[in-house]
Amino acid sequence: MNQSASDGSLIETERLSLYLIAPHELITLFEDPENLSIYAGKPFANPHRVLVTDSGPLPWRVPQVKEDPSLNIWFVRWIVLKESGEIIGSASFHGAPNEAGMIEIGLGIELAFQSEGYATEALMGMWSWVLDQPSVQTLRYTVSAANKPSMRIIEKFGFKHMGQQMDEIDGPEEIFEMSTTEFRTRNSL
Repeated sequence: MNQSASDGSLIETERLSLYLIAPHELITLFEDPENLSIYAGKPFANPHRVLVTDSGPLPWRVPQVKEDPSLNIWFVRWIVLKESGEIIGSASFHGAPNEAGMIEIGLGIELAFQSEGYATEALMGMWSWVLDQPSVQTLRYTVSAANKPSMRIIEKFGFKHMGQQMDEIDGPEEIFEMSTTEFRTRNSL
């Protein structure tokens, strides 16, 4: 069962808590990644240095948040194991839904926690939350065909292959999409 805070700042799944990183914390994380103040008073810790050792999507998301802080609701969330309070990854939509209502997602799980179903669970949590956003009509996931674990995950969800695109950093990526209506039906939401 997925639950979320009414303000969208927290999404909960069976084993995970997906905490939205506040705009000022996101900026601090990018500009001063060793600054531990962003974890002060929080129910989690970052022993695996998620988004510290590798900034992941921060170079793209931080400028967007600086320009328009209201966009932050769509952006970076810590993926936290409820049992231990460890941050084991991050998830982020690429932006607000476009004019056609399409929204794209990306995520990363630390190597030591892969193949445990956490990526699938985090995606389900994120997608379940975004279904309640009236401007979202289509879910999109892009991935390199060489990324076999991610390809298996998206195939398990039953997304339709829409073609290919060239990512300036990751190279060729396969494009998968599903309407929010179909996602709700397939997952009894």
